Amino acid sequence: MRLFLLGLLALLPAVPAAAGTVTYEVPVEGWTEPAAGRFVSSSSSLALAERSALAAYGPFRVLDARTAALVGITDGASPAAFRAMLRDHPDLAVLAFVECPGTYDDRANLALGRMIRAAGLAAWVPAGGSVRSGAVELVLAGISLRIDDGAEFAVHAWEDEDGHEAGDYAADSPENAKYLAYYREMGMSADAAAAFYAMTNAMPFEEARWLGGAEMRRWVGGETSAPRHEPRLAYLDLDGALN
Repeated sequence: MRLFLLGLLALLPAVPAAAGTVTYEVPVEGWTEPAAGRFVSSSSSLALAERSALAAYGPFRVLDARTAALVGITDGASPAAFRAMLRDHPDLAVLAFVECPGTYDDRANLALGRMIRAAGLAAWVPAGGSVRSGAVELVLAGISLRIDDGAEFAVHAWEDEDGHEAGDYAADSPENAKYLAYYREMGMSADAAAAFYAMTNAMPFEEARWLGGAEMRRWVGGETSAPRHEPRLAYLDLDGALN
């Protein structure tokens, strides 16, 4: 799990790690907070999404009959929240990544990504959308992926409770293999998965690498054309594309 915060996000209460989970301690411009997860913020989009939401399910907000948004940190309860959202809103087709700091629970986060893929949702990171740390895995889960210019991403290495990072384990160890297997499931070739994973772990866990929309598209593909369903996100500037 990886957790990364930026800016003036209020301190969150510590979440105890479940047995067998990996914990991280990641910087937030001058301070660090130990956490069992990965996460990085922007408050205005979040506040506007909350006001626009028709319903809330954990870190997810339903914006209209066809559109949901991820606006918070995922945790062990997020797969159940996602399942409940799909049960109540079966016509959802697009998941917009608006304000996505990361995850408190990488195991649950990878399970959630597989659920997003199984549900057939398109992933969209609009201009102004921010996807950091563990949330990057979820972007890969869309059956199609749109990354607009003006989106931002942050990746960083993980460190476990013993102070070990990815490079301290064999490439085929369970600690590393679970990510590579996930990337392959999401459509990456073996070489692309290995290269992407190496890139995300290239910086020490105390730091982060920031990528713009164009750079992330070079790593994971994705298009800039609109998804089949254009959701109404009045709180984001999409260059007049939305009504």
